[in-house]
Amino acid sequence: MTYSIIDTGNSRSFPTTHPLLEGASGEGDVILLIGEKAGEALAKVVNADHKAAILIELGSECLGEHTGESRAGEGSNILGFARFRLGDGDPSNLVELVRQPNTPESAINAAKAILEGAGLKVAVCFDFAGRIIDRLVRPYYNAALRRLDEGLATADDMDLTLKLGLGYPEGPIALLERTGLAHHFDVTQAMFDAYGESPYAPARRARVAKARAQKKAG
Repeated sequence: MTYSIIDTGNSRSFPTTHPLLEGASGEGDVILLIGEKAGEALAKVVNADHKAAILIELGSECLGEHTGESRAGEGSNILGFARFRLGDGDPSNLVELVRQPNTPESAINAAKAILEGAGLKVAVCFDFAGRIIDRLVRPYYNAALRRLDEGLATADDMDLTLKLGLGYPEGPIALLERTGLAHHFDVTQAMFDAYGESPYAPARRARVAKARAQKKAG
């Protein structure tokens, strides 16, 4: 199956070269829209209904913002996707593929074939802001930052405990400071706006980091 890519610039999923980008052709059965304005580029796709699948790179937003929704019956050959990447860290090998209730299995299979053919691992989820990973780990990161403020333990001892106790490769405080607390603020604020649930409310240290980043940017 062939595929083409429309790059709108500044893709978080593919900031550098990758076999998926290198394997694209001029025209294809599947179209990938990547970059900050991927959703806006959907309107420019010619003969969209005749494609096996169209994939839109998402940030934290829902796919429905680009496709529209109606009575929970939405679903077409258009899917969303995002390659998980924490802050400024390198993108992981995991792609979260977003479907809607009536997305045809043929479109899901076509999308998976393209992504897995480029060596990526695919997890399929329904259309929720933040998808799987952010919904599960952002409350955990916020809790770690809040316990640090409360004085539960030092950052080093909390990181060590979670690394050795749960088998994580890196503690949450070190991980967030390495990849960018300001980015953690952006994601959690978007999810707090979407769900209104306190575990997603950005922790104080993330708010401070975001304010400092904004001052630095002028």
